[in-house]
Amino acid sequence: MDTPKVPSWPAIPIAKPEEVYAGLSDQAKDYPLYLESITRQEKNFEKPEALALLRVLDCTTSMMIGHWCSSQLSELGAEVIQVEPPGGDPLRKLTPFGRKEYMFKDKESGEEVGGQFLHEMRNKLSVTLNLETEEGREILKKLVVHSDVVIENGTPGQWDAWGIGYRQLREINPRLIYCWVGQRGQWGPLKDKPGMLEPTAQAACGFVHGTGDPKEFGGQPTRSALWMADHVGGTSAAMGILAAVLYRNNVSGEGQFIEATSAEAIIRILDYSWAWYSMDGSIRPRYGNWDLAINIYAVNPCKDGYMMVGGGHDRLWYRIWRTVGDEQPAVEEDILGDLHLRDVTERLAHDMQVKTYTMLGEWLKDNPRSEAERKLSKQQVASGGVLYVNEVAEYPHFKYRGHVAECDSPHYGKILYGTTPFLQHKTPGRLKWLGRPVGYDNEDVYRRLLGFNRDDFARLSQTGVTHEEEEEEEL
Repeated sequence: MDTPKVPSWPAIPIAKPEEVYAGLSDQAKDYPLYLESITRQEKNFEKPEALALLRVLDCTTSMMIGHWCSSQLSELGAEVIQVEPPGGDPLRKLTPFGRKEYMFKDKESGEEVGGQFLHEMRNKLSVTLNLETEEGREILKKLVVHSDVVIENGTPGQWDAWGIGYRQLREINPRLIYCWVGQRGQWGPLKDKPGMLEPTAQAACGFVHGTGDPKEFGGQPTRSALWMADHVGGTSAAMGILAAVLYRNNVSGEGQFIEATSAEAIIRILDYSWAWYSMDGSIRPRYGNWDLAINIYAVNPCKDGYMMVGGGHDRLWYRIWRTVGDEQPAVEEDILGDLHLRDVTERLAHDMQVKTYTMLGEWLKDNPRSEAERKLSKQQVASGGVLYVNEVAEYPHFKYRGHVAECDSPHYGKILYGTTPFLQHKTPGRLKWLGRPVGYDNEDVYRRLLGFNRDDFARLSQTGVTHEEEEEEEL
């Protein structure tokens, strides 16, 4: 089967500043050009890194929460050492539909890695270490002496039982920040019960119940297709680590223990669901693409896909119908003449939602996304098409700001990736490399930090501390 040819990126050249700001007065473009001059991503490597003095050991495996956490830190300059078991983290093998043609192959060794794992291995060093062995744990203790942060996701109490938990490592390095991420936490009534990995975490915290179409529309609860809970939980862990670093450096001089889970991080972002429930016992229902507090504020079908249209306040709401009225005057007259639509609270009744979205849909079905956005923009209505990834890759605004880029990896070739969101004047984030093969940095890290020599590496390999033990062939 022939591999389909993907067009070179970008298919359309990135615009020049004079094209972007054409037609604006000198005064109107003065401030955006100033901000652009100090935050353009092409200049990232000319600037220092905010976390350049921070060394992090990420010892998490089989859960994206830890990898996401440490990739936030590595993007901002921390030296992140990904400590994988011999043979590599099992997440390396995840690929869509289990098809190896969707994996990236190292040019030298031929070792394959999935795109999701690779995307979060940015700027990280990869070493292998078998923490199930006593010598592996002794090596970790030596690494901890030279580190600021360790992140782990062992089963509750496992590291403590191994003699490398927070209580033991803080004695070795009092400045160590020890972060545990996992399913249910290491304490509490269900601490030893498994079953709260990412998709279950989404379901367990109230998020999935409120997502998707209501059953009256033939819908059911729907989890996020992306590992959103791990992303939110990992971000919480990264924030906690940075707060602990500031407290250590500015106040106490000592590290501390941090714990973060995906489900509990999502509980934090369920906004008014908690306050609403506490008032009268109401449980926020699923409402599909419609919003419970705003009409209109939803994804709507249109001629060539789907369109997000936002009428967050009265002025915007009436501008939507002015736009529709340019082509369908009877609709605008009906809307303006309906007494039940004049007050924002009355517009939220279900029958009013049905009426307005039906009328908007009748207009949108004759308009492709780009035309609908152009017409609504004339009335300053917030709107935009629901884009496929290939469209996002060529979206002029994101390309111009550098949020989609191509990495030419010495290991895996050219890879399109989402760049850093950390646009900062003095210390921006950046991509230095995108992933490494399993154990690629063993020699560098163990020589540089621990002084290992050739004999040490040979012994560790033979005993299975850094390499998978080869099974003896049966005679």
